[in-house]
Amino acid sequence: MRILCGVAAFLAASHSVVVVVVAAAEAPQQRKHMAWPSAEPASANQKLPSYRHPKYRPDRKRANAVKQAFRISWDGYYKHAFPHDSLRPVSNSFEDDRNGWGASAVDAFSTALIMGEHKIIDQILRYIPDINFNHTDSEVSLFETTIRYLGGLLSAYDLITGPLKPRFDYSTHQTSIILHQAVRLADNLKVAFDTPTGIPDNDLFFSPPRKKGSTSNGLATAGTLVLEWTRLSDLTGDPQYARLAQKAEKYLLHPKNPAMGEPFPGLLGSSLNLETGLFEDGAGGWGGGTDSFYEYLIKMYLYDPSRFSVYRDRWVLAADSSIRYLTSHPTTRPDLTFLAMWRNRTLHYFSEHLACFSGGTFILGGLILDSPAYLGLGLDLVAGCRATYTGTLTGIGPEIFQWQDDTAPLNASNNSPPPTHQKLMYSRAGFWVTNGGYQLRPEVIESYYYAYRATGHQKYQEWVWEAFLAVNSTCRVGSGYSSLMDVNLPEGGGWTDFQESFWFAEVMKYAYLVFAEEAPWQVKAGLENRFVFNTEAHPIRIAGGREKYGGWKG
Repeated sequence: MRILCGVAAFLAASHSVVVVVVAAAEAPQQRKHMAWPSAEPASANQKLPSYRHPKYRPDRKRANAVKQAFRISWDGYYKHAFPHDSLRPVSNSFEDDRNGWGASAVDAFSTALIMGEHKIIDQILRYIPDINFNHTDSEVSLFETTIRYLGGLLSAYDLITGPLKPRFDYSTHQTSIILHQAVRLADNLKVAFDTPTGIPDNDLFFSPPRKKGSTSNGLATAGTLVLEWTRLSDLTGDPQYARLAQKAEKYLLHPKNPAMGEPFPGLLGSSLNLETGLFEDGAGGWGGGTDSFYEYLIKMYLYDPSRFSVYRDRWVLAADSSIRYLTSHPTTRPDLTFLAMWRNRTLHYFSEHLACFSGGTFILGGLILDSPAYLGLGLDLVAGCRATYTGTLTGIGPEIFQWQDDTAPLNASNNSPPPTHQKLMYSRAGFWVTNGGYQLRPEVIESYYYAYRATGHQKYQEWVWEAFLAVNSTCRVGSGYSSLMDVNLPEGGGWTDFQESFWFAEVMKYAYLVFAEEAPWQVKAGLENRFVFNTEAHPIRIAGGREKYGGWKG
């Protein structure tokens, strides 16, 4: 899941940036280090293994270690916070940061099912009918509620009525209530789409459901709904949910003012006007605020190629532009590859932990489209993000980091060197830290997972294990796991006393799946997949052009 911070912070900060007029008027030249031929690996000395029949090596001992961390997290939450949203593990208290509907319980549901944690599954299943989606005292985010609650419920339903049905003796009533609650939630959320364009207002109030009255919405918050809302229509046979999300998506697939909103082909700005459907800026990146829009383009094509070929075409356009314009290498570590941010046509050389999902997305695109070019870039991006982990004191990557590009003018206002106190780190690690926090984020381990599933290479298992050990030793505190203040200080600079709900859904799930046995929800090459993960890592059963609702056909 991509917490929305990156582009918003970029927009606020960039008002003080002096932009070179010539650079702003013309597109950057094609990155000379990143011209991947369509049928070759990312670099001459990197031979990509066959990704049609990779060999996987499950590791039960490590899988069980991840399961133990999951149990510790759950037990602390269940004892001190349930049925509230999130655990505060240091103070053994709780916070209702997601409307008080039990976000951690719903986010943990699909992971518990995949791990076979029967006691936890029963605890969550007994709770689901009691959630009152008709009422909350706090503001509702359409985006966060969709990816966490709606996605979590749909995923649990797909798993329990599908491949896990033989393992669980649940009644029809017990399983149908999961889908019933998803419908109930969506019926309360759909008021968001009642705007002149159909682009939703992301901010809502319930009792009764109504919009906040925003004038704009973000690229990710508007463009990361279509998978869950389409799946709900396919399961219920009611087309209204898919129509709402897909109508909003059309403004992103076909920008009305590309001169501003599409600085590079397929790469968009970050904010849309709800009244006109026009983009309000040309700033973006593969980080928070815009990221999961690009993620869902290729995932919608995987979900159903017969209905969503246009989504594939737009993802290819964005991917090709990223290769041509955005790939960047630090002056001190040209072996590393990152993706730059942009404001109009000027690049800015910083990135985020959030953006580290991009390696996994390029790998998935390479697998689905049978493209060594995308696969090669994805593996290079994964290696770059690993460097942000191995380069810090704790072995965990920072929230935001920066570098100096090795092809742009070194005296340019958008390519400044590191501050004096960061020069030593930059010379060694190839980046310097501008925000050292760690919010229990999953993106690096997520991309390791895709790299492992694409190649079967054991080094990615080792990378997951080293990351898991670093997080386990640094974030474990009190009754669970807490976010950190600064990954480049001893013991992470202290704890924030907050255990994110997506810790259950994403970090624990991806870390476990790398060591787990084969299963229908594991990522596979091509269009052979039976599930696709939403941006909160909830596996959704794909339609694949074969079914529109209900039933498990193996």
